[in-house]
This record gives sequence, C-alpha cells and structure tokens, in this order.
Amino acid sequence: MVDVHVAIIGGGLSGLYAAFMLEQAGIQDYVVLEARHSVGGRIASISAAYDQPSCAVDQFDLGAAWFWPDHQPQLDRVVTSLGLERFEQFSDGEGVIERNPAVPPNRIPAGRIGMQSSMRLVGGMAALVDAVYHRLESSKVVTGLAVRRVSLVEDQIEIEGRSSTGDVKVWRASHIMLALPPRLAEASIEYSPPLPPSLSKQWRATSTWMAPHAKYIAIYDKPFWRGRGLSGDAQSSCGPLGEIHDASMEGGSGALFGFFALPASERQRHSEDALRLQCREQMVRLFGQEAAAPKKDTVKDWARDPWTSSPTDVDDGDHPFAPPASPSTGPWQGRLTGIGSEWSPRFCGYVAGAIEAATLGVTAFLKARR
Repeated sequence: MVDVHVAIIGGGLSGLYAAFMLEQAGIQDYVVLEARHSVGGRIASISAAYDQPSCAVDQFDLGAAWFWPDHQPQLDRVVTSLGLERFEQFSDGEGVIERNPAVPPNRIPAGRIGMQSSMRLVGGMAALVDAVYHRLESSKVVTGLAVRRVSLVEDQIEIEGRSSTGDVKVWRASHIMLALPPRLAEASIEYSPPLPPSLSKQWRATSTWMAPHAKYIAIYDKPFWRGRGLSGDAQSSCGPLGEIHDASMEGGSGALFGFFALPASERQRHSEDALRLQCREQMVRLFGQEAAAPKKDTVKDWARDPWTSSPTDVDDGDHPFAPPASPSTGPWQGRLTGIGSEWSPRFCGYVAGAIEAATLGVTAFLKARR
C-alpha cells in the first residue's frame, strides 16, 4: 500500500493540471492514476507518419481541437504561460453543402458555415497536455491502471486500482479528486460507503461531452482544396459525415476532419474500414478526386472508448450541465471532489472547462487545509 496526501483519478487535462497546481502550492505528496496507457483523456491526436518518428507539428486532433481566447481567458492565459503557439482556424474560401450524393454539392460564400475566430494549437491540443505533463514528476503519474473501488477506512481513503493484466495495487490518501466525467465516475467506481443517492443520481444524469460522437480525419501532403478556392468547410445531409472542416497544421500536412452524423448505435454496425471507405467517398464528392487517397486516415469513435463512454452515453447527445462536484453531507463530505470538465460551471465539457474545474477543485482543497 502506498500512502499519498491526494489521489487524482484520471490523467486527462484536468487531472494533470490539478497535479500541476498542487505542485505550485508546494504539495508534492500526490499521485495521478490513469486507466489508459497514455495521458490526455479526450485530448488525443494522430501523427501524419505511419513508420517515421512523429513530428511535433504534424499532430491532428481526434478529440478537442479549438478554443476561444476572448471567451475563455483563463485557458488563454495557461496556453500563453506554457509558451504554446497558436493559429486561427482556416476559413478562407467558399464552403460546400451536400444535399444529394448524386448531385454535385453547392458552393456557398465564405464564412457561412466555418469556425471563424476559433483558435488551434501548433502540434494540436495534445501540445497542451504534453506541456503540463512534462512539468510534473513522471513517477507520480501512473498509467494503465483503472480505479475500480474507493473505500473510506477510518480517517483515510483506500483506492484500489487494477491493471489490464489483473494486477491490483492500493493507495491510501486523505483526499481524492475525480478527473473523469461524472457519469463514468458514478458507473465505473464502487464507493464504500456509497455516495449520497441524490448525488449519484445527478452524476449519472450528466451527459459526457464527446462520448456519443466520432471523428474522421484524412491527412494529405498538402491542403489541395485551398487552391480551388475552398475553405474545407462543408455540411452534408447525406453522410456519413455531417460537418467537415480544414484540419491542416501550420507548417505541416494538409488535413480534413469531420464529425459523423450517424448515431453511435448505427456506427457500431460497421467496421472501421467500412466507415473509412464511406468517408473517403464522401470527401471525393465534396472536394474532388484528390481526396480519394489520403496518406493516412482514421476514425476515432469515442462511443467505443470505455474510459470515456458508458452504455448510457451511446444515444445521449445532450450538452452537459455541471452537477455538484462534491457531497454536501455524509461520510464523503470534504473527502472527494469532482474536477473533470463536466464539473465546470461555465465551460462544461470543453477544454477550458477542464482548466476551470481543476482550478476550482484545487483551490477549494487548499482553502480547506488552512
């Protein structure tokens, strides 16, 4: 059994940023426990190269990609303080709208369906995760270990984690921070004694952002559509993708990405290869024959990710609303705090929400220690 002061369950951005804040406050006695074999959570990326060393620039977002500095000043300050480079989402040129796969799509004026004023990071949003992670002591971030049970034993909390090979390890802490979606925290972890029923119900009812969604990314040597006066923005009522944007990286490869319009239950009836083929055919309809042969493409279906999505999420496309982050009564009061993005009051589910929720949770924890 390993003793720490704070155990952070979840190694996405909120968990890593909470650890960073604890270190800034002089607290080194913590551990971050992540079920996946890598950190980042719903911030994930794909490299342009199959068999070559990855380029720090040529990374493309499979999850969160955008932020809005004017509306999310705290995240903007974090990005600036970490020295990360940014650029505006490309939106120059006309968009296209597809209503019938047998009829060429309509070109529409620039700015009608784009993401103007949205900002991206050079190297993708994973650059933010990496920048925070590399400021932590790596030995305090444990990956490949899923927390399945937390137990309040006298004045300590025992946290039981299990690896993919079945190995069990136990930590003991005085406080735990849940850096994962509320619905997943309620469904995947056994609490002894149980959480207050009203709190469990609220967490269970909180939608997980991205959980029912999927993205397709196609990477090319260059953004050829720009030479045709197209922005890369498209909307389609035919599918399989409903919304498409330019995902090209500044100083790197060209890329297009799209959100699937097919619901998760329908996507699960198709193999990834079949979905990729349908997406390629749609890209050709929208952007021409050059789109037929990306140098790399992939589908990231978050509904199939057990560390993001629960069975309840498959058909739940609602945007979440922040539930209470901690019990107000009972034995878990003052012992447990939710800091995942869905607990953010203003930016629930967004990257900015991960920073805000972590900040609120750590600030409250530090205040209670005084």
